[in-house]
Amino acid sequence: MTKPAAGAPAPPAVAERDIRASDADRDRIAEILREALAEGRLDPEEHAERIDAVYRAKTMGELEPVVRDLPAAGGSRPQPDQGGYAHGPAAPAPDQNLVAIFSAAVRKGRWQAPARINAVAFFGSVEIDLTEAVFPQQQIQINVTAVFGSVEIRVPENITLRSSGSGILGSFEVETHEAGDADAPQVQVNGYAVLGSVEAKPKRGAWIRDLRDRLREGHRELRRQVWEDHQQLRQEQRDRHERHRAEQRERRDRFRKGMDG
Repeated sequence: MTKPAAGAPAPPAVAERDIRASDADRDRIAEILREALAEGRLDPEEHAERIDAVYRAKTMGELEPVVRDLPAAGGSRPQPDQGGYAHGPAAPAPDQNLVAIFSAAVRKGRWQAPARINAVAFFGSVEIDLTEAVFPQQQIQINVTAVFGSVEIRVPENITLRSSGSGILGSFEVETHEAGDADAPQVQVNGYAVLGSVEAKPKRGAWIRDLRDRLREGHRELRRQVWEDHQQLRQEQRDRHERHRAEQRERRDRFRKGMDG
């Protein structure tokens, strides 16, 4: 094999748009499309066409045009998957608002934790469980307000938990914890409790053992959810068309009976 001559120029770097897209990149774009569908920015047919384009895309350059006209994509061009912890190149999830007024609000199980969570408990209770969550970014901020109510937060043992809050005739108790891994997710709890209570602490025995595998599992779940949502919307659309045709037939039959009479 011939060695390159000394001083020969290095081969040109691959352009960003020509980098091969990963499953994480496709799932991130699919999430933007799902939000656009839920907000009415895309109709079911447009959503289906773009989803097909996303999962056929092989490079970052093929992914970018799919969400170019959507606000969720503004200033957030697809980036290559860098692996490692679950926080990384995934699209940021929208802020999560949990409000309990004379009621209860719960968020737990498998879910994608956003960068900011706002929890308000007014004569009610809010429960936030992050022990099974996927963390697309490293920093999570939880803003809490408890007035004659309670907010309870649970996190895995191997993430960093910090706080900045106060209790006014109430309790604001956060069991701060520093993770041994500097790349672990960090949860910051801010706010206050007025004649209420805020409690945040690690859940014993709950660990994020392999964040990369959990992120991939989250992506598979997201793909399944997007597909099911798409199928449901298509079925609803078919049902509406059937009802419309039935109403047309009924009006036509009534008109003919009127003419015969």
